[in-house]
Amino acid sequence: MPASPSTARAINDRLALRLLQQEGPLTAGQLKQLTGLSRPSVADLVERLTAAGLIAMVGESGEQRRGPNAKLYGIVADRAYLAALDVRMEGVSVVVSDLLGRVLAESSVPIGGDTGTGPAVEQAVTLVERVAKEAGADRLHTVGIGAPGLIDPATGELRDSSGLPEWHRRLVATLQERLPEARVHVENETNLAALAEQRDGAARDRDTFVLLWLGHGTGAAVVLDGSLRRGASGGTGEIGFLPVPGTAGLPSATACDGGFHSLAGSAAIAELAGEYGVVAVAAGPEPVAAALVGAGVTEGADGFLDVLADRLAVGVSSVVAILDPGCVVLGGEVGQAGGDELAARVEQRVRRMSPLPTEVRPSALGGGAVLRGALLTARDRAQDELFAPPER
Repeated sequence: MPASPSTARAINDRLALRLLQQEGPLTAGQLKQLTGLSRPSVADLVERLTAAGLIAMVGESGEQRRGPNAKLYGIVADRAYLAALDVRMEGVSVVVSDLLGRVLAESSVPIGGDTGTGPAVEQAVTLVERVAKEAGADRLHTVGIGAPGLIDPATGELRDSSGLPEWHRRLVATLQERLPEARVHVENETNLAALAEQRDGAARDRDTFVLLWLGHGTGAAVVLDGSLRRGASGGTGEIGFLPVPGTAGLPSATACDGGFHSLAGSAAIAELAGEYGVVAVAAGPEPVAAALVGAGVTEGADGFLDVLADRLAVGVSSVVAILDPGCVVLGGEVGQAGGDELAARVEQRVRRMSPLPTEVRPSALGGGAVLRGALLTARDRAQDELFAPPER
């Protein structure tokens, strides 16, 4: 059945907004060309979107002939402000942006392991409020949070996971209380990193791939046919618990010691580096493993890199055998520090261990992928709501 006039208008409006978001300011003539709509239809949608406060004239094109088609229209970026949080075991990072995702202010705060739950939550929430004020955001429309742990697929809430600080779960609820007008969404940090790598990083040309997170700990995110897969309980990608050879025992339901984490976590990599005489000092909050791997690449520490690649290949080949993703991104700070050198070594080993062709790539975004993914998610959710047709 053909769409009703109101539905057709809503579809056209949403298409125009997406084009303005992707392409930047456009003239009515350019909108006509890109949408395939008639000139009167474009004029009508420009009038509707302007009246709704979603777009505004931002200048004029360089055309010689002045007139309605020479006016440039763009999305009103300050129609909504967004915040993104990267919540780690040792602290929180925050960015605040406008509706187009342009970062207006950012900061971070360390939170020590001996900090109580209440003070830790207050430090994090105060940071969000301060960064929002610095950005000139009188209110936040959407807040995206990346955190370690499992996200309940039924409720979208961060589940109570052993080994993670209590303040992580309390932070989400407290933010919603302190920012009652904001939409607060939480997602597993590795899943957000995969989203960022797919949109802006190493997997831009892939709709099926696996991100192997290598930071302080280990994790994985699975993207199949363009969709992030979370699993029945939200635990897809908990690769730290994968039983592997070369460890002292087996992981348990409450601890991943003895699993892949014992081979590829930051502490394990640091111990391996010590065996090969590789020394480096971590910069700020980055995992010491990232500095050591970077030093290993710079110094040509082949023995260290070969054994590390052997370890990573055990986890990668296990994922490949089950999912056949065709591409694995070595993510996080460690994956980025290893660069093409470490990725190539892992790929060579996986090729010997599996008949399934698999390309191994280094992260393009490193540890910053979590924050980038949280911001992308917040922007998508805000635009979905603001660009939706009004309810009748």
